[in-house]
Amino acid sequence: QVQVVESGGGSVQAGVSLRLSCTVSGLSFDQYSVGWFRQAPGKEREWVSCITSNGKTYSKDSVMGRFTTSRDNTKNTVFLQMDILTREDTAMYYCATAVPCSAKYISGDYGISTNAGYWGQGTQVTVFS
Repeated sequence: QVQVVESGGGSVQAGVSLRLSCTVSGLSFDQYSVGWFRQAPGKEREWVSCITSNGKTYSKDSVMGRFTTSRDNTKNTVFLQMDILTREDTAMYYCATAVPCSAKYISGDYGISTNAGYWGQGTQVTVFS
């Protein structure tokens, strides 16, 4: 049974940093891409970033230079380091594994299917000014 668990969310002031973690169990973690997504109230879920099995990363334009995605295969964990947070980053953040990871997906050329891959329950990030 595959489990995906996000952690690290919270309520923070604009300008500070948070690091989200996504820990996966039940599959050969190092063979799969992992994606980060977010969904703000009243909005559709969107890609934030993803990292391939060999460590290549893609990020949404609006977070490039502020968010960094990395993975530690020894811990079956992917991290999303979020710096210089703004109110626009407020959302529920989700992690999913066994999902595609490429520039076309990040750019929104293809839709997001929560029926594909394995998804976590999300962790809330709230940024206040």
